[in-house]
Parts: sequence; structure tokens; C-alpha cells
Amino acid sequence: MNPKYQPLMESFRFKNGVETNNRIVLAPMTISYSRQDGTVSDELLAYYESRSSGVGMAVTGSAFVAPGGKVFGGELAADRDDKIPSLQRLAAAMKKRGAKAVLQIFHGGRESSPEAVTSGEIVSASAVAKEGSGVIPRALEEREIEEIIRAFGAGARRAVEAGFDGVEIHGANRFLIQQFFSPYTNRRDDRWGGSLENRMAFPLAVVDEVQKAVAEHAERPFLVGYRFSPEEEMTPGITMADTLQLADALANKSLDYLHVSLMDFWSKPRRGVTDPRSRMEIIHELVGSRVPVIGVGAIRTPDEALEALRSGVPLIALGRELIMDPDWVEKLMRGKENEIRTELTLNDQERLGIADPLWQRIIQTPGWFPIANP
Repeated sequence: MNPKYQPLMESFRFKNGVETNNRIVLAPMTISYSRQDGTVSDELLAYYESRSSGVGMAVTGSAFVAPGGKVFGGELAADRDDKIPSLQRLAAAMKKRGAKAVLQIFHGGRESSPEAVTSGEIVSASAVAKEGSGVIPRALEEREIEEIIRAFGAGARRAVEAGFDGVEIHGANRFLIQQFFSPYTNRRDDRWGGSLENRMAFPLAVVDEVQKAVAEHAERPFLVGYRFSPEEEMTPGITMADTLQLADALANKSLDYLHVSLMDFWSKPRRGVTDPRSRMEIIHELVGSRVPVIGVGAIRTPDEALEALRSGVPLIALGRELIMDPDWVEKLMRGKENEIRTELTLNDQERLGIADPLWQRIIQTPGWFPIANP
């Protein structure tokens, strides 16, 4: 291996004692390979085993904690105890070559589709329709909010029992937790909405419940992380100033890490702060001394990963890059970084083991993945 990349391959030890072999993380991406009941398929196991190979930590795509939280269909299920054997198979596949395995848990809220949800009923913080869908969700009642909070805790317990090394609470990408935090989707006037403090109540309650479940059931160190999106483009929406207050509150919860969901690691704030630095640098400066931050976003080459690491962020996540080249880490360690593939061709689906729903999104979303001309 080229010695200059050694910092990427150094181990990392979380405060609770969990240690990764290196600084590279498989970012969570929904790959739509589960069976319709949310159990793992052979294709999904093969996918995660290959993408976990070489990384220090691997995070699954979102696993729903309640039947009403499904979005795409083909997601993982963590909503019932009879799914634990399936989750055990997944954890074992991800850990086979030394990676720490983390189950991401979520609820889709208004992002769910009536076709995916068994009841056909979509719920959210408030009755604000998803743009372009025409489907108006029903605002959750107090009792239902408490049930979903408990469902996150139960999902974390199942992850413990399945042999995962941690869970990541999915508070990003416009799913239910973010819907409660956002003034755009949360129009409530009770204790779950209104002020910024009230809009943080649901995310923080989920964190408390998950940490409680882990403390009760984990017999060894077990990671609890939280992923969030820093800003929303709509008005009113989450601003960078809002996110810094949430990040500060999360950092005080003794979480094991915060994972920032970005398309570009070096992107800068839209509004809410005048700081000219990147969002990642601002967030890391605020919370980095209290909780490790995972950075992600358009990092393709080892040089780009090294530059991101030099920002001070201790862990670098790769999502699209590990879809395009599952051997990214292995090539780096063997000194073959020039052979790392950083674009797709239209003939790559079968070779890379990419499910049809994900492949269709890749080729139909201009600019999401770099695709070479035939």
C-alpha cells in the first residue's frame, strides 16, 4: 500500500470500546433486495458480504421498525421478533471479513407509499402531503407517537439479539424523524411541535428509547449512532442553524457517533449561518470533541477520502463508490488504487449484483451516479 494512505487504514476506537479495523464506512443505501416480507434474500446477503469486505464498519440500508413505515418495498424488516433469524443471517454476512455491522432503523412517515404499507394509510407529524404525490398523510395521535418511539427501541433490541454491533437511527432523508424536526412537515401545536425545542422532542425521545433498550439487552459494547440531513431546500424548512442546535443536543446524549447525510462532503450551508466553511467542518467543530462524526458525499478516490479525513472528521463513509467497486478497500491496501472504478457502464448490473429497483433509479436519475458513455 502507498504509505500516504496509511491514515485511512488506521484503526478507530469508539468511546464504548468498539474498534474498527480502519476509517472507511459502508454508507447506508436502500438496495431493494429483501423479500416482500422484509426478510433477507440470498442476493441481499451476497451484496452486503461483498460491500462489507475490507471496510471498518458497514451500515445497512434502512430497516423499518413498524409495518406502517415501509417506503419502497424490498426494505429490511426489524418490526417483529420473527425477523430476528433473518437479521442474524445478515449480521453474520456483514461481519464475515472483519467489519463491524450496524443496522439502520427507520420509519418512512409521509415518504411511505400506500402500496408498500399494509394498511394503505400514510402517517406523519402533520397532514402535509409529499410533493407530487397527492397523498395527504394523517397526523399521528399522541398514543401512536409513543408506540412508534417504543418500536424504535424494540428494533434496537432485535439488532442486539441478531448479533449486530450497533444501530443507526435514521433521522435523515425526509423520513419520519426528520418530518418531526422540520417546520415544513411539522405543523403541530402540542408538545411534539411548534418551537424548535418541541420539534426536537421526537428525535430525542427515539434516542432515549433506543439507548434504554441497548442498556437493557446488550451484554457487550454496542454502538448507537444517529444520521441527519443538515438542511432542507423548502421554506419553511430545516436550516443550518436548526441543525446545529439538534447536533448539539444529540452530542449531549452520549451517542457513539453522528452521521451527516450529504451528497457532497464539501457542500456549504444554504442559510441559517454565515460561516463560509463546509457543513461537515462546521458540525465537526461543534460536536467533534464530544462525539465522532462520520462524513460522506461524492468521495470516490483514496485521495478524496484522505482529503476528507484531513478535515478532522475521523470516519469516512462511501456509498455510491462501494456500489461501483466493492473491492475499493482491497485495491487500496494492495497498492492498486489506480484500478479503482469510479464510474458505471450500462452493462454492470449483473456483474455488480445490483437489484432491478436500484438499477432503474441509478440509470433514471441523471447525475446521481457517473455512467460512462457506451
